[in-house]
Amino acid sequence: MTTVAPARLVLGTRGSGLALAQADLAAAALSKALPGVEIAIRRITTSGDQKLDLSLIKQTPAGAKGLFTKELEEALRSREIDIAVHSCKDMPGTMPPGLTLAAVLRRGHPEDVFLSATAPTLAALPPGARVGTSSVRRARQLLWKRPDLGVEEIRGNVQTRLRKLRDSGTLAGTILARAGLERLGFRPDEGRIEFENAVFRAEILDFLPAIGQAAIALQTRTGDDPARAAAQAVNHLPTWVAVRAERELMRLLNGDCQLPVGVSTTQEGERLRMEVILFGEAGEPRLASAEGPANAPEALAAAAFAQIVG
Repeated sequence: MTTVAPARLVLGTRGSGLALAQADLAAAALSKALPGVEIAIRRITTSGDQKLDLSLIKQTPAGAKGLFTKELEEALRSREIDIAVHSCKDMPGTMPPGLTLAAVLRRGHPEDVFLSATAPTLAALPPGARVGTSSVRRARQLLWKRPDLGVEEIRGNVQTRLRKLRDSGTLAGTILARAGLERLGFRPDEGRIEFENAVFRAEILDFLPAIGQAAIALQTRTGDDPARAAAQAVNHLPTWVAVRAERELMRLLNGDCQLPVGVSTTQEGERLRMEVILFGEAGEPRLASAEGPANAPEALAAAAFAQIVG
């Protein structure tokens, strides 16, 4: 039985510049795949947008699960929106009851980028220099590579963090996602970016990215077949396979978007490869490398998990 496309789809998104850029990418893809369907975008403020004083690096009683997704998911359940557009890396490992990850768009560049007004590379920072980030994964990889540096937590959207880097008297650099910068029109691969009369040197890092990093996720209600079919019309299969593997690893680790784990998943032909780094409470991180058939991404995640916890 063929599912009839809806006449109108309402996409829900956070209100930051990056989130709106990602919603625009989703809307453009849906409009191309489903000509004649009206696409609307609704901005929704999440807890993560409001609680800018909440530390994402330090352990807190509430944790970070759902911090950037909860209100979007509530809007889905109440039928205010038909599809929630998320940064895939913000999504908790377990999908809430009644909701499903329906599709993902083609993944952008998943790397992290080091930005500084004073140093061309991370290695060029002097001992004791402070680097700003709100990601425990980035903080742990940074201190693993450069234990002589300091970490200062900064929150906010991309533009806010760039302003903090520009205006701070203590920060020597920050680390941001390459895909996010590129979706906002910056070109970190050119070695520098300009922002509001400031010039930052840019270095693409060899850090392992977050689970789901650079992928845009489309979430629907489980029983909403028209919305799910619409989302699947723009699903990018290689990204979908990689995200399935990464999210299964997150589920096995019982983690959320602030788990100190980095993952790189690549596909060559019919083979899928996963590289993992996981940081514990102290000491050296655990590393894993697994390879398997691309049609069994969950099995690949299980193999990597067995190495990590073994």
